[in-house]
Formats: sequence, C-alpha cells, structure tokens
Amino acid sequence: MIAYDIDYTPEAISDMDDIFDEVLMVSSNLDITHKYLDDLMDKIESMVEHPKTGTPLYYEELFTGYYSVRFKEYLAFYRLEGIMMYVDRVLQRKRDYMSVLFGRDKYEE
Repeated sequence: MIAYDIDYTPEAISDMDDIFDEVLMVSSNLDITHKYLDDLMDKIESMVEHPKTGTPLYYEELFTGYYSVRFKEYLAFYRLEGIMMYVDRVLQRKRDYMSVLFGRDKYEE
C-alpha cells in the first residue's frame, strides 16, 4: 500500500491558525494548545495510509470528491489527486461546511 503525500492549502493552514487562537483563548495554556493542534494534525495525517477510509462527502447522492476526518469538534476536508492528499479546510462540525467548501450559490436554488 502506497502512503499518500499530504499538502495543506493556505485556507487549511489559516483554519488551523484560527483553531490555535480559539483553543488558546479557552485554555489560556500554550502547552495545551500546542498538544491540541499536534493531536489534530496527527489525526489528519493518520489518513495518508488509507485515505478512502475517511467519510465521503455527498451532495444530492453524488460524491463531491471530498472526504472528511473528525477530530473532536472539527472536520478536516481533503481530496485525493494521484498520490497526493490535499487538506483544503479544517472547520467546526457545526459550521455550514457545504457553503464554505463549494460557495453558497450552488445550494441556493
């Protein structure tokens, strides 16, 4: 089995920066915050061996090309191209992630 190479988009990196800030604000502890982000990244990167075991994301019964993996209150959305695993976004589960991933216009008809 080939392990996929992983790449984080600028948006995913920005999302993780925001998560860092949120966790730091709640915990007021830099060690806890670093551990939280390390655990989040470990969870995402654990998917490189078997990325299709993530949860496939469907819209109107069609596969969107995205998979997700859950870590606590967050979902990391990734897609596969060749042997690359691109992490596009890391969002709170309660957020309207379909609008974030695909733009609101697609779903307002």
